Amino acid sequence: MQCVILAAGKGTRMRPLTEEKPKPLVEVCGKPLLDHIVEAFPSAIKELIIVVGYKGEMIREYCGDEFHGRSVTYVEQTDINGPAKALWLCKDLIKERFLFMFADDIHGAGDLARAVSYTRSILATTSDVPERFGVIVRNPDGTIANIVEKPDAPSSNLVTTGPMVLDKNIFDFPPEQDINGEYFMPEIIMRYKEQYPIAVVEEQLWLAIGYPEDIDRAEQYICPK
Repeated sequence: MQCVILAAGKGTRMRPLTEEKPKPLVEVCGKPLLDHIVEAFPSAIKELIIVVGYKGEMIREYCGDEFHGRSVTYVEQTDINGPAKALWLCKDLIKERFLFMFADDIHGAGDLARAVSYTRSILATTSDVPERFGVIVRNPDGTIANIVEKPDAPSSNLVTTGPMVLDKNIFDFPPEQDINGEYFMPEIIMRYKEQYPIAVVEEQLWLAIGYPEDIDRAEQYICPK
């Protein structure tokens, strides 16, 4: 199974930590975020496709051709125009089912293992500030009914944490709608899920790393002093 990791962004909210290095190489407990992320992958993930952009040469040098025992292919995103466009750059490399995620946050190994146990899935958790994220509404059977990116009036407090298990059929639903020039996954997921139901898997461990102060919070959890 493959995993597409989006690692092209400039990490502007993480400045000054991202002035000299890309966000995926910012350290938590003395170890880059990319290590924390990949170390949590289930054994089913055999191949990594890393989308790089800002200071991408540093990521290429750090990860090399094999990272934590998994082969690595790099894709360059020169226009930072959103995660959906980044995924589409990988279209010709995708074989079947794959894990899709960002090189931003730390996720629990058990949660990722549960996600890949489903044919298609999306990890989610409750939030006190759902308007900052993609807000999810579930069907009675636990599959996704609706997802809206950063709504002004959230219809639920259940939000996506990023990781999704998809398959190559996702590429039958190309990005159509942009938000301020960026293309996000929710509008694609809304079309895709009509033919390919997606299980909503509630996550137990999600350490969101969006701002420098989030590093301290994550370290208090992972490596408390």
